[in-house]
Amino acid sequence: MNIAVILPRWVGDSCMATPLLRGLRGHFGPRTRITGVTRPIVAELLAGTDWLDGTIAYDRHKRDPALGFKAAARALRGLRPDVTLVLPGSLSAAALAFCGGGRTRVGFAGTLRRLLLTDVLPVPRAGRERQLMPPPVAYLAIGGAIGLPPQPLQLELATTREDERRAETVLSSLFPGRDPGGGDPLVVLNDNSSNGTARAWGVANHAALARWLVERVPGACVLVHCGPGDRDQARAIVAQAADPSVAGLGDVPELPLGLSKAVYRRAALAVTSDSGPRHIGAAFGVPTVALLGPTDPVLGRSDEPRCVEVRKSLVCAPCNESVCPLGHNDCMRLITVEEVGRAALAALARHGRLL
Repeated sequence: MNIAVILPRWVGDSCMATPLLRGLRGHFGPRTRITGVTRPIVAELLAGTDWLDGTIAYDRHKRDPALGFKAAARALRGLRPDVTLVLPGSLSAAALAFCGGGRTRVGFAGTLRRLLLTDVLPVPRAGRERQLMPPPVAYLAIGGAIGLPPQPLQLELATTREDERRAETVLSSLFPGRDPGGGDPLVVLNDNSSNGTARAWGVANHAALARWLVERVPGACVLVHCGPGDRDQARAIVAQAADPSVAGLGDVPELPLGLSKAVYRRAALAVTSDSGPRHIGAAFGVPTVALLGPTDPVLGRSDEPRCVEVRKSLVCAPCNESVCPLGHNDCMRLITVEEVGRAALAALARHGRLL
């Protein structure tokens, strides 16, 4: 069998697709070819795993023709898939499966999508808007349509030797004389999100939380995580924390996704916005405090046993907007350093990470 999987464009959603990819490989075996259709950064995310036999690069938001719809559809047609699993809920993803020539095209229903798919799954909803099925469950349901039996929901990623080497070098330089992730517990803070400003908790809160944790977690090394576009924020948090046990990735010359994976693999605890790093941590079994403001908790739930969700019950939340439509961002602003810190200590203690 020849299976193509059109993966989500977001890093977090692709993390939540790993139970499906692992299940497909385990159930259908090495004789089945599995190809991921994905953004290059998601291919980097999956590096180190052995679930895919190949990838087709696709990112319709880039101007590079090599990553465009036509190039991806042409590559899919050349692959001649027996089955194409369409994980994103967009019309363009269903159109890509159709133009790619897959004989069986499986995905969830949506406006006009059923005209492009051969096997259409109904989207379970409460009312018109609220999806009831967390992404890992939804993706496995798509696999179930081609005979994949129920699978464990645990997310999973892997690191490469280069990822580990880079992380060792970076952490040694940021915390000289310390052993972050070894004898000294590594706490990773993340406030960045590629989906707008509404999920941000802010520089002052993170700096205060870093100091709060350093005072209460013996030997803690607090690392401020960031992507290439969030360097200034990471630098500001470290500067405001003003403690040698708090460092950040803001001045690290290169920030590949493999470095993030290796850092989170070492972490004793993560505190993060509802963004991709939350799910990277989940894939390595890291106890996590997730700060949920505008996002529906169901749509990001990927590791219930190890994740504590901190959120405010407000009339306006969750709105799932990238920028607060009311301008006050109360769903994040009203979350206090004390309640996040207490949740962090509880998570460390519950999972045996606090001495």
